[in-house]
Amino acid sequence: MLPQPAFRVQLSASISLYSNGTRRLFSATSAALNGQNIPILDSVSTPINPRWLTMTKRRIGKCMMFGMNPAQIDEGGKILQQLAKEWRELIAGSEGFLTDKKRRSLYRHNVVWGEQGMHCHVNNVTYVRYAETARVNWTRNIGNYIDTANKKEWINMLGNTGIGLILKSIKVDYKFPMESPDKITVYQKLIPDPSRHLSAQSAFRLEVMILSEAHQRPAARCFEDIVIYDYKKNGKTVNIPPFVMEQFETMWKQQEQEKVNWRQQIANIENRVRNLELGSWDRADAVEDNGSASQ
Repeated sequence: MLPQPAFRVQLSASISLYSNGTRRLFSATSAALNGQNIPILDSVSTPINPRWLTMTKRRIGKCMMFGMNPAQIDEGGKILQQLAKEWRELIAGSEGFLTDKKRRSLYRHNVVWGEQGMHCHVNNVTYVRYAETARVNWTRNIGNYIDTANKKEWINMLGNTGIGLILKSIKVDYKFPMESPDKITVYQKLIPDPSRHLSAQSAFRLEVMILSEAHQRPAARCFEDIVIYDYKKNGKTVNIPPFVMEQFETMWKQQEQEKVNWRQQIANIENRVRNLELGSWDRADAVEDNGSASQ
């Protein structure tokens, strides 16, 4: 449980930063903060709004402004603690990115001053470098932690003496300009389902999410086309190697389960926050508690 003074400080900060606008949690549905029904996750393909964390904190803040009893304050504190601890998983995991320690490719990696350009934000090409470093770590992680029986083969894929990986193309979708100081966490997701699309191919695609720790939302998304190349034959492989394909099929299933698990967590948080709203500002006799909020 958060002490009440600390709880009020957190909520007051969120209120002052985000005091205007309406709430749109998911791209398919929306609702203003005026007592309308809260949108729910009605499809596993519906993406979470990148500002969901901000909006959720703001909703709790509004509840506090209208007064909450000790049990409600305790519940609000627990929700805030969960958001603080699991925000990466809630954002990335709900889209199917694998977020556990053995899978994440960069974790709280420093964004340094020298990566900024003349406009005092991170240079666009730096995001490509982040993705490149993350892709190397992604490959190493599979060999070191996931498919240890084929560790040598996975590590060798980073070289140019046998079967290796070549970046064919990369597209970067910039979300907002990052500035130093900041930290990034990077996750990858295999797309699409390998059992349907990769059986007779020598290439695969990854989606990369680059999360800003300061803003707690995606700063950029990258889409990579990667070719599996046989350096000994100086050409693409005919098919994806069996040990790679086996991992990809397992990875896809885990991605789908990750999506279900974390979207359920979001739905649970939505229900808990909605209950706070119904017990505070969204009740018939609600009166804004400006005095207690300013303490």
